[in-house]
Amino acid sequence: MKKRIDKYKVMKKNNFVDGAFVATLGIVISKVMGILYVIPFYSIIGEKGGALYGYAYTIYLLFMAISSAGIPLAISKIISEYHTLGYEDAKKRAFYIGKKIALTLGLICFIILFIFAPNISKLILGDLKGGNTLEDVTYVIRVISTAILVVPVLSIYRGYFEGHKFISPASISQVIEQIVRVSIIIIGSFLVFKVFKLELRNAVGIAVFGATLGSLTAYFYLFVTRFKNRKKFNTKGSKEPRITDKEICRKIIIYAFPLVMIDIFKSLYSVVDTFTVVKNLGPLYGVKDAESIMSIFSTWGAKFNMIVIAISTGMIVSLIPNLTSSYVTNNMDDVRKKINQSFQMLIFLILPMTVGLSFLARPIYYLFYGASHYGASIFTLYIFVAFITSLYTVAVTICQVLKYYKVVFISLISGLLLKALINVSLINELYSLGLPGYYGPVIATILAYTLSFIICLVAINIYCGVNYEKTINQAVNELCGTIIMVISLLIVKLIIPIYSEARIINLFIIIIYSIIGSIVYLFYMDKTNSIRDIYGDNFIKKLKKKA
Repeated sequence: MKKRIDKYKVMKKNNFVDGAFVATLGIVISKVMGILYVIPFYSIIGEKGGALYGYAYTIYLLFMAISSAGIPLAISKIISEYHTLGYEDAKKRAFYIGKKIALTLGLICFIILFIFAPNISKLILGDLKGGNTLEDVTYVIRVISTAILVVPVLSIYRGYFEGHKFISPASISQVIEQIVRVSIIIIGSFLVFKVFKLELRNAVGIAVFGATLGSLTAYFYLFVTRFKNRKKFNTKGSKEPRITDKEICRKIIIYAFPLVMIDIFKSLYSVVDTFTVVKNLGPLYGVKDAESIMSIFSTWGAKFNMIVIAISTGMIVSLIPNLTSSYVTNNMDDVRKKINQSFQMLIFLILPMTVGLSFLARPIYYLFYGASHYGASIFTLYIFVAFITSLYTVAVTICQVLKYYKVVFISLISGLLLKALINVSLINELYSLGLPGYYGPVIATILAYTLSFIICLVAINIYCGVNYEKTINQAVNELCGTIIMVISLLIVKLIIPIYSEARIINLFIIIIYSIIGSIVYLFYMDKTNSIRDIYGDNFIKKLKKKA
């Protein structure tokens, strides 16, 4: 019995492909849960509540980017670096210093967000009337600000595990966090709004507070897991140079700053929409419809996008420690191999997924949210934002790991400037042409991320000598597989309608189309040996054994 327990407690390190798979699976499960809860949540709070929820989360994510986004990944990189070199003492001190920095930044951001919530609300709504009030937005921003006291430290623990290539516990913690958060959102908002008949803002308030309780639970899980397995984090000692706390702190800041800026700039895309969409669509479509459209961008449509983006996030979790290990040992051939493999795995997964979600936009949106005048129309195009965001996120992370910091900032600034410059003009231009004006912000985001992605690709090619020929060939093959998948779905559409007025029937329609599409795509990719070329024989054998 004791052997069984010990075996269960053993944490195993993950290589790049295995780690990417485990991390992606955990994040995808979390995001799927994050999508499924919106069915009951939407029916409880509606589009007005969704807009209010979106206002709070958009600002929260921006401040989270400031307080913690880059530090956990920086810790993962530093831990991996010191662990590879055998610097045990420096590694431990880096972890504790990282926690102190995260706690300090989290506290500062919490205080700023709590105090200046009314000013932020004014920036979001301006003088618009007829929707959520300034007091409502202020209230939910203050409630969600409490999560910033916990999440930064939780993220440090995840970075510590990932830096040692223990990907599974970090992934499990994300699932635990999401289970608690989703439970609070659904049960809490239902009790507050439907049972106790309190105001809508109270229901949204308890929903956003789920982020705080979820992160607390995940933190305790990682804390206990680390304590029980503390011996497994020890590094095989080598002669360790004297590394001061000041040097470690400086390294954390140098590594974290570009990562913080990456998340801040990505959040600023949403902030640009938050500050421009309602104000500019309001006169064209009315304030109520403008807030409904904004809720799709910030909350309802964004939920589906997160599934696609989760794959790139999982890739990054495994990529950073593995790429760092190769880079610090100057194994540039392995660095170039992992860079190409990252893009190949990513496109293999997200291209058919993105196209499939766009194809099934109408039944998916109706299943989750019911009838919506704008929902399916926006989502058909909006899902492609997730595709280009995922590609850019991996590319800019590679630049950061390889210390191409100028490239990181040039790509970030270029993309955001383009987004800010064309966002409003595209709304007005499309509307004047008789096209949906709400496509403007979506197209602006896609073009901006595309520009940033190209800048990173060119830099990686020039400075690292990465040849993309094999990756391009794989991408073309994956595109062919996706086209064949779409053709097969169009044939299925002649037999099985793609949409039903009966909401639950759409679930079966989505399942049938998804199964057929997946089988066709995977069959094509298997016959062209693409799966084996991308993932390797060892991973395929492991997968077959587990199946």
